[in-house]
Amino acid sequence: MTDRQDLPAPEHGLILTHFLTVRDVARSRNFYADILGGQVVLEENPAIVKVANSWIIMNPGGGPTPDKPDITLVPPQPGDPVSSFLNVRVADIAAFYSEAKAKKARFLTEPLDRKAELRCYLRDPDGYLIEVGQATGILRGVFADRVVGEGD
Repeated sequence: MTDRQDLPAPEHGLILTHFLTVRDVARSRNFYADILGGQVVLEENPAIVKVANSWIIMNPGGGPTPDKPDITLVPPQPGDPVSSFLNVRVADIAAFYSEAKAKKARFLTEPLDRKAELRCYLRDPDGYLIEVGQATGILRGVFADRVVGEGD
């Protein structure tokens, strides 16, 4: 039996979780447990991985249901525009990057200095984008330069 404290089920108020539509539940569940150091709370139906102070919930896609009529859930396809991403904050981005690379995480670039933070991105097995950042300059009131047309 799973402890209530490990489930995204608040006794008061609310909590925020992130749901991902995935192609292969086991592969995605293992990715979030291994790369982000999560705890598998439920194996499937849905898979739930507790990561730090949050939960990632994963299930295959599907068509409309009575509670979400006219909605079809599908994982992203290669080349799809990105409209949202998971944002992970770490204390030591160099250590995280090194450990995740050793576990075969697919990063777009190495961590780059954006003045306010050190930041890099990786993709999960379904192609979801994950930003990994470490606050640096922002802690001293230094912010990233705006780039014309940049939408971050």
